[in-house]
Amino acid sequence: MSATPGAGAKDAPGPAQWHRVLTLLADVSLFIGTRTVWTQAATHRLLLAGVISVCYAAILVTGVLALTVRRARSLARLDLVVLATAVTLVLCAWALNHGGGDEAALTTQAARQLADGHPVYGQPWPWLFHGKGIALTPTIDGGYDFTYGYPPLAPLLTVPFLWLGRGGAPATAAATAALVVGAVALWRLLPAPWRPAATMVCLGFGFLPMYARQGYPAIIGMVLLLPVVVCWPRLGARGRLGAAGVARAACLGAACAAQQLPWFVAPFLLAGVYAVRRGELGARGARRVLGRIAGVAVLTWLLINTYFAVSAPGAWVRGIALPLTQGATLHGQGLMGVSLYFTHGSDRLDWYGHASVLLAAALLASFTLFVRRLGPAATVLPWCAFFVATRSQDGYFLMMTPLWLAAAVTVPLAEFTHAWQPRPRWLAGPRRRPALAAAVVLLLAPALVSAALAVTGRPPLRMDVTGVRHGPARVLTALTLRVSNTGSTALVPHYMLTSGQGMSRYWSLVRGPATLRAHETATVELRPPSGRYALPAAPDARFRLRAFTGDPQTLSTRELRRGLLAGRVRPPRG
Repeated sequence: MSATPGAGAKDAPGPAQWHRVLTLLADVSLFIGTRTVWTQAATHRLLLAGVISVCYAAILVTGVLALTVRRARSLARLDLVVLATAVTLVLCAWALNHGGGDEAALTTQAARQLADGHPVYGQPWPWLFHGKGIALTPTIDGGYDFTYGYPPLAPLLTVPFLWLGRGGAPATAAATAALVVGAVALWRLLPAPWRPAATMVCLGFGFLPMYARQGYPAIIGMVLLLPVVVCWPRLGARGRLGAAGVARAACLGAACAAQQLPWFVAPFLLAGVYAVRRGELGARGARRVLGRIAGVAVLTWLLINTYFAVSAPGAWVRGIALPLTQGATLHGQGLMGVSLYFTHGSDRLDWYGHASVLLAAALLASFTLFVRRLGPAATVLPWCAFFVATRSQDGYFLMMTPLWLAAAVTVPLAEFTHAWQPRPRWLAGPRRRPALAAAVVLLLAPALVSAALAVTGRPPLRMDVTGVRHGPARVLTALTLRVSNTGSTALVPHYMLTSGQGMSRYWSLVRGPATLRAHETATVELRPPSGRYALPAAPDARFRLRAFTGDPQTLSTRELRRGLLAGRVRPPRG
């Protein structure tokens, strides 16, 4: 019996329903933030507003077709339309908002220094922080960080964009271009039905494009890690790297030369590759593969850093290690919020840093012990350590989420079935399960104890406002405090007044001792950094007087009523 013409096309299986849902979700994610961009464009950039309106039409039409097309090939073409629409919206948003923040300003200035042949590291640029939207990073010792504190790849990639002009536009252009390239690359690397997820995570929702428009070098590092993470357990399979494996190892080194966050995920990936290869090739073969991967990565990292390491080695080392050593004030959504918002401070802030380092080491050791179970989580586990750090902002997690997706799609648990797991004699006996549980507890205990010490610390300073000096129209010009050091260590406090969740600039000490001896009480007078502090108009604003000390690292906080600062409540007599 002859086949009916065209029957093959009619009988071809349609796309899976979950593929339709993914395409639709990616399409829907493009709505987020688009109205704000359109409103801005309609005010003074009508051409861009028109382009965004066309994108709206594309979103609507794609949504209809995603639910109605019959062939998988047609749905795959719609996935490409969604990606193109997302890229267009990202570029429109950049065209409207490309000034960037402090990260962009610092990266652009570093690129200009590099292009002019001047030093990049160890050079303070305080004038960069006078612009609108350029945030300062206060340090716990009363200063600010005005220098560039990242590896050099981001400035190198920003140099070709310097023609875009002043401000942070060159750095934001480099980061946005990297994000678009990374999204397209991940879209291509993933299996066809999963490609809408790449569009959704990289370009939808709006949060990664926002970080790119702020000029974060971590975006470049994340993009370089994408080809490394896709199918990473197969790296060096059968003892061969090949051209693709060498390129992926080079991307790992380049990522580490872009920003410090890849430093934390690299040990997990290398440990996982060694475990999988050792299960396949034995210890000797696994060491050879790991040595080749690490060698290519280190060589790439050194090539990118050589000029800076040779020209000013000390400044270079201090610069690329700066985020780990600068002692910035508390910031983020992690455990440190207990001391920052709930317990009014702690005299053991150092232990947050200790807890973070200990937890990172414990997680890496646990990953090695249980790689057959934890292997697919290699791209997520490293960021858990930041939750207990003094700087635990959600950006550290958000900017790495494409790596989570790449691993979830291309690194199934079955890849680790035969991976090697170290099992000393005391972990391999008949009571191995209790022994393994005890090992995990022992690994995590130091980090948990350190975190508990930090959280349960008490504020060492007791502060009372005894005088408020006002200027016109809800403006403070000075505060007088009675400060008591309740601890047994001399402290050098630095004061600031905040009205929100973040930090502000330090107030100047006009009168009173700079150092408070143990159990000493003194009266100090403070002046706002610009000579005047305008009280926010919001009636529900919460005011916190904070005092940081650098050695030892401590925080003391005093909640202040608005009426006291506005002069409606008389301060207590000293």
